[in-house]
Parts: sequence; C-alpha cells; structure tokens
Amino acid sequence: MDDINTIYYNDFGIAFQWKRTAAKDFNKIQLVFKNTGLFLNKMELVQFLKNIEQALMKSKTLAKSSSSKACELVLLEAPNPQISFAMVESELKSIQDLITRTLFQLGLHTFLNENQIRFNGY
Repeated sequence: MDDINTIYYNDFGIAFQWKRTAAKDFNKIQLVFKNTGLFLNKMELVQFLKNIEQALMKSKTLAKSSSSKACELVLLEAPNPQISFAMVESELKSIQDLITRTLFQLGLHTFLNENQIRFNGY
C-alpha cells in the first residue's frame, strides 16, 4: 500500500491514486470493486455517479412494478459505454457511496490546497 494514496474506501471497494504514474494519468483515480478496476478521471466519476443514480431509480421502479426476484439485478453502465455491470440495489448504494465520498474528498483536497496558497501569501 506504499505506492498508493487512498482517497476513500468502504466495504464494497476503494478509490485511490497511484503515487507513481505517467503525467497524462496524474489526475486519474483507480476505482476497485467486485474484482473490477476502473481508471477514471473526475468527469468520468461524475458521469458514473449519474449512471448509478439512474440505475437506482430503475431498480426502485422495477421493485414497485414486480414481485419477481428476476428484477433484482439492474444493469449499470460504466462511463465507457462498452462496459456495464449487473448489480443489486445494495451494491448500487455502496458504489454510490464510494463515488460520492471520493468526489467529496477530491473537492475538499482541491479547496484546501487553493486556500493554503492564499493564506501562505499573507
């Protein structure tokens, strides 16, 4: 774990940045969950979060309209449209938490770094 900077983790997965990476990948976040790894930038994380919210709405709609167990799995599209995941509602909520809190931590880090520069200029 010495070669990563952990951003956030929960029981479902982890979000981190590699300490040593190519300059073009410096702002990318490694997201690992369910034996899957995605290497995403901030805009892709935001898009993935929107996809998760849509999948959660679909999950709730399916749950109301059917009592069948076949509707438990919902298809979640990754930011890359060639990739999708089949997940149950609890997994969708867990990955939603993972990404929401990762984006929060990234925003907080940016805010603190920008204000540190301003305060140090005094």
